[in-house]
Amino acid sequence: MSGWVWAVLIILAFLSFLFILILLTKLTITLSLYHGNDNDHFKVKLRAWFGLLRYTFDVPMVKLDDDGPNIVVEEKNIRGKESEPSSEKESKKKITASDFINSLHDTKAILIHVKGMHKIIRSFLKKVKIDHVHWKTLFGSGDAAATGTITGTIWALKGSIIGLISGYMRLQTQPSVEVVPSFQKAIIQTHFSCIIQFRIGNAILVGFKILRYWRGGRAQFKMKMLSRLSEEKQQSV
Repeated sequence: MSGWVWAVLIILAFLSFLFILILLTKLTITLSLYHGNDNDHFKVKLRAWFGLLRYTFDVPMVKLDDDGPNIVVEEKNIRGKESEPSSEKESKKKITASDFINSLHDTKAILIHVKGMHKIIRSFLKKVKIDHVHWKTLFGSGDAAATGTITGTIWALKGSIIGLISGYMRLQTQPSVEVVPSFQKAIIQTHFSCIIQFRIGNAILVGFKILRYWRGGRAQFKMKMLSRLSEEKQQSV
């Protein structure tokens, strides 16, 4: 065989290896959510290839907008290590009531246009591992009797949510769940954290299934990104 044939074979072999490597790559997501009265903090860390690939999505500030019924969110996106300031980008976004309504509309549209969407998502979640679940809440209403009653309700709610998580995903260890009543003052603080793992190939398979079982033509999405995806899907049919 000539040299160019060998070059093509080597390139094809490399691309095949890279594709298989991506499919088998395990993505680790670390979630951390804190809410304390008027202070909120949300952080998501993505890691793959033993930490060689890292991405951090940090929301250190969430507050109500002074100009209307909107939510102002401050975001920090960090590629690589958090100690590298050059990889950090900051921005502020305003989430309006219209944005929230549009997201609900688009979610309903996807459920309508994808046959068996619940089965697709459930099949994927069965392959997702969740570990190191920690959920601690400090609550006080200022009234001892009301605090005791609501504390019991919070326990029941947490139990239901943990049961739902374990029913859909593969829970690796026993969750650490706490509800601490404060009978002295009115306060609410909660911190939730966990680690989620799945293979990228399983997530890509979900995308293929959504395209395969799409029905009913073009969906009327409100959000721009989903609207473009719907147009591309309609053109490919």
